[in-house]
Amino acid sequence: MNAITSVKKAPERSEARDALETLKAWAAGATEEEMDALDPAVARLLSTSEAYPEFNRTYPADFAVGDSYKRTLPDLQNGPSSLIRGAKKQIQHVGISNFRLPIRFHTRDNGDLTLETSITGSVSLEADKKGINMSRIMRSFYKHAERTFSFDVIESALDDYKADLESMDARIQMRFSFPMKIESLRSGLSGYQYYDVALELIEKDGVRQKIIHLDYVYSSTCPCSLELSEHARATRGQLATPHSQRSVARISAVIDPDSKCLWFEDLIDVCRRAVPTETQVMVKREDEQAFAELNAANPIFVEDAARLFCEQLQKEPRVGDFRVIASHQESLHSHDAISILTEGPTFEMNSIDPKLFNTLFHVG
Repeated sequence: MNAITSVKKAPERSEARDALETLKAWAAGATEEEMDALDPAVARLLSTSEAYPEFNRTYPADFAVGDSYKRTLPDLQNGPSSLIRGAKKQIQHVGISNFRLPIRFHTRDNGDLTLETSITGSVSLEADKKGINMSRIMRSFYKHAERTFSFDVIESALDDYKADLESMDARIQMRFSFPMKIESLRSGLSGYQYYDVALELIEKDGVRQKIIHLDYVYSSTCPCSLELSEHARATRGQLATPHSQRSVARISAVIDPDSKCLWFEDLIDVCRRAVPTETQVMVKREDEQAFAELNAANPIFVEDAARLFCEQLQKEPRVGDFRVIASHQESLHSHDAISILTEGPTFEMNSIDPKLFNTLFHVG
């Protein structure tokens, strides 16, 4: 007995096209309900819009933006509070970090210097506001960038962007590397030492504070190691050397608003009076010997360093609250020795940034 097998043949393209034309003709007189009843996919299939419309892919270099066109541009950051994602809470700081400009600064000893400066600007954001226009901070700062900078100029820039962004609190921080020519200890040579400096202007609850930050790099000779080395020499005739290491103190000081100018060089001098074993720039043999003698005359533990800096800062009438962070990057141990000393409420803190001491490493 022969079995007859029925094979379903796939429709040809021409048949599919004819079926589509028939469907379109029917749909032209059908309601949306009738099309949905037949198949919800019919409406998508018969849509007159193209799935991938053709766009102009050539950059329109001659396109000019007029005021009427600008008014049509979406601005999500200034949108209604309904667009806020997450908790509707005030944000203490929101803004931009590390935009750089060549800024001209006054100095005490060498006239004006133009230095590459990294700027951070932030404002507070109220709980019912979606966001801020970040570029306004930069635009506000650029208005003043050509002026020789002082805290008065920073205040003008802060006033501008605080008003532009309708914010309660605001902050500007400017970081740069400040060069200062230093003489060697005995050879008569001189070279430039570079100091990491930051100027900070903070306004909170209508009160402004001017703060200067300075990193001072010095050598610390361990007093215990020095005595043990001398003991080995005296009792056994054994040559021994005490361990010393490159160390860093970060000084942060509130500037008294009613006092005269505290120059960068003035704060560096305060540090030198506290700990005179600053690392050297130009060194010949006589300088190296002098540095060894200077270290032996000024051995310090990290606790000593914090208190010595504190003692000199307390004597400076232009300084209010301050903080000293010291890190002795041990040559004996595989870890560092650290200390933090604060005076006044400005820099009090319970929690320490986990990466704080990682930022106190200085390389040549």
